[in-house]
Amino acid sequence: MQPTVLILGARGRFGLAAARAFADAGWRVLGLVRPGAQLPPEAATDQRIEWLVVDLQDSAAVVRAAHGACVVVHALNPLYTRKAWKTQAQPMAEAAIGITRALGATLMFIGNVYNFGADMPALLAEDTPQRARTAMGQVRIAVEAQIRRSGVRAIVIRAGDFFGSGTGTWFDQAMVKDIQKGKFVDPGRAGVAKAWAYLPDLARTFVEVALRRDALPPFEVFHFAGYSITGQHWLDAIDPVALAQRWVEPGAALQYSRLPWPFIRIGALFSPTFAASLDLRYLWTTPHALDNRKLVALLGAEPHRPLVQATAMALHDLGFTRNAVGAQVVGG
Repeated sequence: MQPTVLILGARGRFGLAAARAFADAGWRVLGLVRPGAQLPPEAATDQRIEWLVVDLQDSAAVVRAAHGACVVVHALNPLYTRKAWKTQAQPMAEAAIGITRALGATLMFIGNVYNFGADMPALLAEDTPQRARTAMGQVRIAVEAQIRRSGVRAIVIRAGDFFGSGTGTWFDQAMVKDIQKGKFVDPGRAGVAKAWAYLPDLARTFVEVALRRDALPPFEVFHFAGYSITGQHWLDAIDPVALAQRWVEPGAALQYSRLPWPFIRIGALFSPTFAASLDLRYLWTTPHALDNRKLVALLGAEPHRPLVQATAMALHDLGFTRNAVGAQVVGG
C-alpha cells in the first residue's frame, strides 16, 4: 500500500525539498499551503504532489483533507526575526501536534544548531547540553520540548545551515550572491568550520528515517552531519564551477572578502532580520560539527554527495550555471 505524507509548509524551501524527496521515493505527497500562497511553478506540471490550500488553524479541515497520512512533516517556519519566532513558533508546533494526533501519524521536525550556545563543543551529539542564550535558540529548545511532552510519536532530525534547492540562506544571500562576477564573501572566521546541510540529501534522509519509524521509540532525535567546512573549503568546491563557467580566467582565483559584520551590527539597530543574524554570529566563530553516528547506525549510511557536486548543483539551482557541473549522485 502506498504510504501518505503530509507536508506542512510545503511551499517553503525545506518543505518543497521534502515533498520532492518523498514523491521520488513513491509516497503519496500532500503539500499544505496557506490560502493565498502562490504555488511553485512545478505545480502545473508535476502531478506527484497534491496541493492542499487549507488554513493551518482549521485543523479539522486539514485532517479531513489529509485522511490516511501516516507521517506529518513540520516544515513551517516563522519569519527570521526574534519577535516572529517568539510569537509564532510554538503555536505552529501546537497546530502540527494536533493534526498529527488526530491522524494517528508520526511527526517529523527539522531541528537546527541554534539550540547550542556559544560554549558548544566542536562535535555536537544528540545528548549534548543545550544552553542557547539567544532568543531564537531558546525558542527552538522550547519547541522540541513541546513536541516531546505532547505524547505524539515524533522524530527530530537536526542539521546545519541549508544550501541547495532554492534561496533564502547565507549561501545564496551573501556568500555567492556575486559569484558570477568572481566574488565570494565569507561570513566566518578564518579556519573555523561550520555545519552545513545540502537540502536534497537532508530531505532524502527524512524519507529514509520515515521508512524505519515503526522501529523507533516514541520520541527520537538524530543528527545529520552534512558538512563541517570553512571558507577555504567553499572556495575549493566553487573553483571548478567558476573555471568552467568562466567567472574567473584560467590561472586566476576567486576574489575573496570577509562579510562586514560592523555593517550588520549597525543594520541590526533598524532591521529585525539583521538583529537575528547578529544574535547567531557565534555560529561563524565557534567551530562545530554534528555527530551522525546514531543516524548511520539506523540507515547504514547518511545520504551524502561530495561537496564539489553538491555545490555545483546548488549554483545550478540558483540559475548561475547553464548545466549542473558534476551533478551526479555519489554514495549514500
